[in-house]
Amino acid sequence: MTTDETVEKILRTYDTITVVGASNDPAKPANYVPDHMRDHGWKIVPINPRGGTVLGETAYPSLAEAPKPELVDVFRPSEQTPDIARQAVAAGATALWLQLHIASDEARRIAEDAGLLYVENRCLIVEQRRLNLSAPTA
Repeated sequence: MTTDETVEKILRTYDTITVVGASNDPAKPANYVPDHMRDHGWKIVPINPRGGTVLGETAYPSLAEAPKPELVDVFRPSEQTPDIARQAVAAGATALWLQLHIASDEARRIAEDAGLLYVENRCLIVEQRRLNLSAPTA
């Protein structure tokens, strides 16, 4: 499956995005990207070590503490992504998406070895607009 095919499959399949590194700072992509996706129908589950709320949603300190993640979207530096990939696999996720400018051969290996759909160095907003999609409905 090509990356474009994987991107489309993810956006057409998952209605909830678990966002690792979600931020309350409106100037950061980790805020405005999930906010945009929510505006187009996706449910957002923020992961932030401080907990509290992000984008008005309960933020969980880790993937292990979040409701069962399926699509994990990552806004953390590339060097942190192998550990996040391991956490996503352990939490039962089925897709891992590393945002624009985030890539890791090791994270890719971990995710793909566990059977996860995997995308790196792509922005959810760009792909959502390119495909003109809204969240899938049950």
